[in-house]
Amino acid sequence: MQPPRLVATDVDGTLLDPDERVSSRAVAVVERLVAAGVGFVLVTGRPPRWIPPVVAQLDVAALAVCANGSVLYDAAERRVLWAETLAPDALARIAAAAAETLPGCALAVERVDLGAPFVAEPGYRHAWEDGDGVAADRSVLLDRPAVKLLIRDPRLSSDAMVAALAPVIGHEADLTFSYPRGLVEVSPPGVTKATGLAEVARRHGVTAADVVAFGDMPNDLEMLRWAGHGVAMGNAHPALMEVADEVTASNAEDGLALVLERWF
Repeated sequence: MQPPRLVATDVDGTLLDPDERVSSRAVAVVERLVAAGVGFVLVTGRPPRWIPPVVAQLDVAALAVCANGSVLYDAAERRVLWAETLAPDALARIAAAAAETLPGCALAVERVDLGAPFVAEPGYRHAWEDGDGVAADRSVLLDRPAVKLLIRDPRLSSDAMVAALAPVIGHEADLTFSYPRGLVEVSPPGVTKATGLAEVARRHGVTAADVVAFGDMPNDLEMLRWAGHGVAMGNAHPALMEVADEVTASNAEDGLALVLERWF
């Protein structure tokens, strides 16, 4: 493959090491590729408010596709450029189906509002230690558009949850996950990391063939399939290893830098 014209990477489990740091080796190669005029974009399930600490480690301004493709965020100006949302009526239907299929599950929504971007119902158990947001009744969660609905059931694996939910709500939304223990992320129908990355590629004037993309979890599947060269990390979910053009070392072993250093 010729040197890429756009490099796209997932954040957690891919760009970040197990201590949630960007290694000095990764920082250096990203700086070199940006200096060479190559585009660089983060493509993540994270919301926009969790992007600045990552960008601060890189020393480069970057666009970020957030919420699994639902949001395009300008990290340099710290502003949302556009967002795709699930309407309240769709949220209500999905929530009802989830409650019937997985009794006892808890819900949360991710919004791009400055006031209350993350709202969870009482009993929702955050998957991450830095879980934030406010608590509200389910009716409040569902009364405004959201870029992502989260369905939480720690009793199950995320794989099992997707298998149960896909037949009943897969026609209403896109289902995926980036955390393996009981968390499904629901996006507007047809919205994935691939669709968000395709928009960034269009802005850069490049095609899929010019893109190298890195990922580790099922929410990266469509992105790796779409990119001209999809790279799964050594710590990736087995589904990614099946579709990737290449499997590199793990995020603890500078797998991203190992690939990019071929060109930069």
